[in-house]
Amino acid sequence: MSEASGSTPALSEVLAMVLEGLDNKVLACHSQFGDDTIVIAPGDRLEVAQWLAREPSLHFDMLMDNTAVDYLDEEPRFEVVDHYFSTDKHHRLRVKCRVGEDDPTVPSLCAQFGSAIWMERETFDMYGIKFDGHPDLRRILLYPEFRGHPLRKDYDKLQAWPLFEARYPGVREQEDRIIHPNPGDQEPPHEP
Repeated sequence: MSEASGSTPALSEVLAMVLEGLDNKVLACHSQFGDDTIVIAPGDRLEVAQWLAREPSLHFDMLMDNTAVDYLDEEPRFEVVDHYFSTDKHHRLRVKCRVGEDDPTVPSLCAQFGSAIWMERETFDMYGIKFDGHPDLRRILLYPEFRGHPLRKDYDKLQAWPLFEARYPGVREQEDRIIHPNPGDQEPPHEP
């Protein structure tokens, strides 16, 4: 059905089951271009993920991706996005929640999905969103001394952050180039 005629498009079967099961936890939803999406409150993230995995008719047993979107001029500023897949039912669901800039924190999904450990670390590294209950929340792509979060819209891409001190013996910086040691210049890692 077209939206121009004033009628609402029909919900997919998956989205209808999710809405029936989660009831008042779903703040908004849509099913466009074959993508089912729900919006929830940030505090409900782990509970919703657990229900989606446990519910036999849905069985979303795989967290495919976790990321974020920065809406710089909106409040709440960040949108945390999780993509789920059911390996036996072969359907997908996108779950979104919004968090503000002053406290960008949501519950971690590590207790439900082991893959969330790496995904949430990347989202933290790139956007600065914190995941409450994460067992090892630290940078994963950038070095620990890096300041800022490069996928935020207000990140100064022209800022030259200082690199860390040389961590590897034998590597020297000279003007604009790095000189690597000859293979025989370093001590062997261990003696036989």
